[in-house]
Amino acid sequence: MTHRIVPNLNVDDASTGHEFYEEFLGLKKEFDMGWIASFRSPTHPGAQVSLVSGDASAPEQSAMSVHVHDVEAAYADALRRGYEIVHPLTTEPWGVRRFFVRDPHGVVVNVVAHAD
Repeated sequence: MTHRIVPNLNVDDASTGHEFYEEFLGLKKEFDMGWIASFRSPTHPGAQVSLVSGDASAPEQSAMSVHVHDVEAAYADALRRGYEIVHPLTTEPWGVRRFFVRDPHGVVVNVVAHAD
């Protein structure tokens, strides 16, 4: 089950322009790993956006991240449906388990679950 969708804005340098999101839009920086920075509304946690300048381990950039409760079930469902897996189900060093899948329009979607 999906519980959050976050647009991933593909930018040249994810370590810059943060004041726009923090000061102008009033978002709070959730994390900054250099190649990705994510900002969330302090009052509406579902409102979030990420800046991505080069995914650390995936072969392609994703257009959005879909946060799910059971990433293994989502992965099995994507395989069953015959969708193209762009990045296999992986536990990343920064603590998420994810895979990338291509939608029918060619858009790459990061399907992710956090180890909470």
